[in-house]
Amino acid sequence: MNIALWIIASVLALAFFAAGLMKVGQPKEKLAASGMAWVEDFSPRSVRAIGAVEAIGALGLILPAALGIAPALAAWAALGLAATMLGAAAVHLRRKEAKAIPVSLVLLLLAAVVAWGRFGPYAF
Repeated sequence: MNIALWIIASVLALAFFAAGLMKVGQPKEKLAASGMAWVEDFSPRSVRAIGAVEAIGALGLILPAALGIAPALAAWAALGLAATMLGAAAVHLRRKEAKAIPVSLVLLLLAAVVAWGRFGPYAF
C-alpha cells in the first residue's frame, strides 16, 4: 500500500504542480479562453493564489517525505489539496459546470486517500 500511496501522490503532484504553475503564470483572460471559465468569478490575484496553493501543495506531497525533513507535512499537503478540490467542486456546482465536477471529485478522492494513508497506517 505504501507504494500505491507514493504513486498516487506522484500523479497528484504532477497534476497540481502543472495546473498551479499555469494559474500563476498565465493571465486570467488566457485561462478563461482555454476553458477555465470559473476564473471569471475570481480576481487575478485570487487565481494566482489558488495556483500557488496548488503548486506548493504538490511540492508538499513529495519533498518532505523524499528528503526526510518533516515528512508528516506530506499528509497535511494531501489534506490541503483535498480541501482545495472540495472548494473547486463547489465552484463548479454553483456555476453549473457539470463536466468539471467529476474531475474535482476524483482529485479530491485521491488526495483524501493519500491523507488517510499518511495520517494513518502508512505514516512516515
